[in-house]
Amino acid sequence: MAVHVRGISIGEGDLVLIAGPCIIESLAHLKTMAGALKDITGRVGIPLIFKASFDKANRSSIDAFRGPGLDEGLRMLSLIKNEFDVAVTSDIHETHQAAKAAEVLDLIQIPAFLCRQTDLLLAAGATGKPVNIKKGQFMAPWDMQHALKKVASTANHQIMLTERGVSLGYNNLVCDLRSLGIMRAFGVPVVLDVTHSLQLPGGKGDSSGGNREFIAPLARAGVAFGVDALFMEVHDRPEAALSDGPNSLKLSDLEALLEQVLQIHKVVK
Repeated sequence: MAVHVRGISIGEGDLVLIAGPCIIESLAHLKTMAGALKDITGRVGIPLIFKASFDKANRSSIDAFRGPGLDEGLRMLSLIKNEFDVAVTSDIHETHQAAKAAEVLDLIQIPAFLCRQTDLLLAAGATGKPVNIKKGQFMAPWDMQHALKKVASTANHQIMLTERGVSLGYNNLVCDLRSLGIMRAFGVPVVLDVTHSLQLPGGKGDSSGGNREFIAPLARAGVAFGVDALFMEVHDRPEAALSDGPNSLKLSDLEALLEQVLQIHKVVK
């Protein structure tokens, strides 16, 4: 079943990009990134859903930057949505956030750590908005059918599932591309979160590390497998990013990578 996000169809053959900075750092930066991503995706011809988190509630350290919060973050995303005419998504962490987030977001994202939280999934489904559930680092792909059924129990069937790696020992993730095929067999579109699959959780002690050098080959592999959408955290200066810089794609590298994956997608399609 295809998922429709503000005029974008996911699961009907076209490759879609979900991308943006990990976290809302400022309105000025948000505009810079949204404008650049809109221009790049327009040139290469791939639909864009712009993503940035208004709150990262699962940071490694209490001292880490979390973002502007629900109200201010949604205000900024609303401005981006209207100014750049782009679909927007962000993640919710608590049930009370769902209804308010749905007033702005075109796609509601459930963080990987929370993919088993029944009440959160039900609240997201009850909004009627499309829901993207990220597979937990601790979850087998076949177990995600239970998360899927929880949202579907609200009569909301606009659901997609995202692979973002699985824990392999401490501070390390691996990406099993078989998960894409297993989860697609549930009848929903499947997304590959390339950059989070290359995260090293807590790998720097008080923050996460990452293997940015593997973004391009993993993206190419996912599209060759036949994924419906790619999720990538993109930043103009990853080394200065306030969250997930080590596993973020540098903005200047995005266009060439998208051209590559679209060529692969044409062959697979």
